[in-house]
Amino acid sequence: MDCLDGSPGEFRNFEKGDFEADWIKVAESRFGQVYQVKLKLSQLQCAVKSFDTTQCAKNVYRRLIEEASSIAKVKSKYIVTIHGLCREATAMVMEYMSNGSLNNLLASHTLMWPKKFQMIHEASMGMNFLHSMKPPLLHLNLKTSNILVDDYLHVKIADFGLIHWEEGMNKKLFTESLAARGNISYIPPESFTQGSDPPGTAFDVYSFGIVIWEILTQQKPHTGCSVTTVLLQVSQGKRPSVELISEQRPPECDQMIHIMKQCWEQDHRKRPQFSDMVKETEALSEVLKIPEPIRMSNSDSSQKSGYPRQLSLIHKIALPELPDLPSADDQHAEDEILSLLSKKEFGSFRQSVRTEHVHTQFSGEKSLLHYTVASGNAESVKHVLSLGAEVNCTTARGYTPLIVAVLQRFHELIYLLLEHGAAPDLGDEDQWTALHFAAQSGDDRIVRLLLDKGAAADAREKAGWMPLHLACQNGHETVVRLLLSRLSEEAVGEREAQGRTPLHLSSTYGHHGIVKLLLSQGADPNAIDCSMSTALHLAADEGQNRIVRQLLKSGVNPNCADSRGFTPLHLAALKGHTGICRQLLSNGVSPDIRTLQCWTPMHLAALRGHEATVVQLESQGACVNARGENGWTPLHLACHQNEAEVVANLLSAKADPNVWEDSERWTPLHAACISVSLPSVLHLLAHHADVNAVNSRKASALHLAAQHGSTPMVKALLLNGADRTLRDSSGSTALDVAQRCEKWEIVKLLQT
Repeated sequence: MDCLDGSPGEFRNFEKGDFEADWIKVAESRFGQVYQVKLKLSQLQCAVKSFDTTQCAKNVYRRLIEEASSIAKVKSKYIVTIHGLCREATAMVMEYMSNGSLNNLLASHTLMWPKKFQMIHEASMGMNFLHSMKPPLLHLNLKTSNILVDDYLHVKIADFGLIHWEEGMNKKLFTESLAARGNISYIPPESFTQGSDPPGTAFDVYSFGIVIWEILTQQKPHTGCSVTTVLLQVSQGKRPSVELISEQRPPECDQMIHIMKQCWEQDHRKRPQFSDMVKETEALSEVLKIPEPIRMSNSDSSQKSGYPRQLSLIHKIALPELPDLPSADDQHAEDEILSLLSKKEFGSFRQSVRTEHVHTQFSGEKSLLHYTVASGNAESVKHVLSLGAEVNCTTARGYTPLIVAVLQRFHELIYLLLEHGAAPDLGDEDQWTALHFAAQSGDDRIVRLLLDKGAAADAREKAGWMPLHLACQNGHETVVRLLLSRLSEEAVGEREAQGRTPLHLSSTYGHHGIVKLLLSQGADPNAIDCSMSTALHLAADEGQNRIVRQLLKSGVNPNCADSRGFTPLHLAALKGHTGICRQLLSNGVSPDIRTLQCWTPMHLAALRGHEATVVQLESQGACVNARGENGWTPLHLACHQNEAEVVANLLSAKADPNVWEDSERWTPLHAACISVSLPSVLHLLAHHADVNAVNSRKASALHLAAQHGSTPMVKALLLNGADRTLRDSSGSTALDVAQRCEKWEIVKLLQT
């Protein structure tokens, strides 16, 4: 039997016996399930996507069998690899993506802007690859749940080639089949109109516009709208609200929003091609990130180096849907009993309620006890309990009446429920216990009550968080003291799934009192999380000056590097936390310490335009001419990023204006011309930059200024001796370049 031991990309037919017996379900939909499996022979992790032929049309899987070998030949780093089929399981075998779907990631973590832009660019690369095939391979099912995420938060397109338009197909039935898959928000308006025109590449482009919106907002489009409402709104040109994109966004986001709006144009003929979007999204992605990707050594390949850095450390949870009582004037209340609770007519409620009501299950598997606890009336809760209500009953999401009472901070009801046998350690679907919720909210009275009634102080939820982690993250010092008094001495160093200790969390959020407390209780200041970050890394990254000072007093190693080779000084310089840089340098940290890519703190401060930090580093002996990856100096980076004030400071500190970078042989003047930074060009020329230096393609600064159409820059270069007769490797002069790029004002200038 074939296994994945042949040439890369070879398509195979698998049997169940080729896999280890332990199949772990990682996703499920109405059309099938996805399992994480391991091949016996190679021990390679794979994903097996099974199809439920009772829900999914049999012809979908039949077509997959017919076309699977050709689909498996679709190879790109931005496309999920298809290894073959397992007919016994009616399934497709494909590359395993450890972080699941982008849809789930957007709901569970807060992404930073550079990561959002990177994901949009990578998804555009994958779609461009599909559309570049002859003929174009249409996805027709593009959505965030069909974009998968790997260990390092890079994305790949999945589930392409499963949806087809066939000649003579009914457009209405085609659209209905897509809507049945939960795709209504991604279907373009032309699909709702009459006619038999088959979908083209513009169909996927529209869907991609919605995907961009979801990534930028981390919300779902058309929330709460029925299929009919979405259909009408989209047909009339209405789109998800741009106002939901955070106001705290980088300037480049406006350009990304412009691309998004082009993608979802009402007229499909006005939508761009993915080939154009790839260039635009790459440019935006490059602006926001350090020259990366970080390349890990083989020994570190298992670490998720980008994961904690690209995600907010805030531990997001979906709060329980508290019982929603009908409004007092709602004539359509599903039950008069609930209506009495909503009107707070508790006496009438207790007179009317019967045993059969107590055992009725309402929407979301909520019980009458859940609703009664949510009302806050102790006498009514006692009455419902006296009628035989199950005190530990749970909703569909696992919330007990005790959890509801804790969330509402009904102290009397919490005591009452515990006295009637409520189990304090019952967790919800994410294994959050009542104590987790109480610790997060900081209610020390509830925490003490739960602990006194036997709640486990060391209970862990699904991601390994103890109540102590939550209290430390949220700054509840009294709760932290309470929990520590009930835990063993080792608990102060307990880690959650990402390896963060209570000290990591309190340091990140600047809770100085808790940091001092944890250190006094024996917390290890040099403990590292899964990205090899210490508490000092996180405090420096977040600009927590007092915490940095406290940690330095505790004997933390200030030179410790994380999985990318970043020290706390690198992170402080990158964020422009000048005071923290001063503290670290005063504690013996080398100003020229390097990351795995050879970036110094000066490189990172220059990259982000932190003028004061650059000055501070230089005053403490940092080298302004340090060469990083590919020979880039801080001056190169500042010119590339159009940080003119930093350029001026570096030049004043004797930065070499004529240094070459290694790969393209750019000088800082080339970088300034490419970023169209006239002030940087003027600073460089004033410091004797070689105006006629050429790069590896023999292009001079004048060639680049002409290409980008900057008249003032061309004038400045000419006034400083730029040679207009120089020819690049294609034999073109700057005039030829300007003519080719239709920069007519430059043409006129160069012809004089």
